[in-house]
Amino acid sequence: MALKSTIFKAELEVSDLDRGHFASHSLTLARHPSETDERMMVRVLAFALNADERLAFGRGLSSDDEADLARTDLTGAIELWVEVGLPDERAVRKASGRSRQVIVYAFGSGAEIWWRQNAGALGRIDNLAVVHLPLEATRAMAGLAERTMSVQCTVQEGRVWLSFGGDPLDIIPVPWKSAA
Repeated sequence: MALKSTIFKAELEVSDLDRGHFASHSLTLARHPSETDERMMVRVLAFALNADERLAFGRGLSSDDEADLARTDLTGAIELWVEVGLPDERAVRKASGRSRQVIVYAFGSGAEIWWRQNAGALGRIDNLAVVHLPLEATRAMAGLAERTMSVQCTVQEGRVWLSFGGDPLDIIPVPWKSAA
């Protein structure tokens, strides 16, 4: 019998001073059996950093041809395609052709190696941004994953503070590539 996804619920309060976005978001995340808590929590962080009423989670690991997060316009055209992890360069190129903007949130112990191997090819994609999330921050977020979560996120001057009811995690995303 196939394993089923585990459902997580998060009440996310976003105060993004950089973008002027202040809102509450009720999130339902399906964590695929092969997905780690770390990856799932990076999806929550990616949502917080791009929060919008039209931003939605994709089917995740069960679908190679779909974004981890996507924002569409009223016609259904993809405005923003978000990938988390270390995606294949060809998949990123394909996403860049389907969306106005693509953001990759790279994380994990192999992120620097992945970037060195793909920086040349990915550097030529004008509508792509690549952001590195520090390993210690993503591992700390993984340790805070719960089936029902209340998360406060503050973004100011490129710095992120995430609070799960205790002391906030201080995260400094590092831009490796900016979109043109």
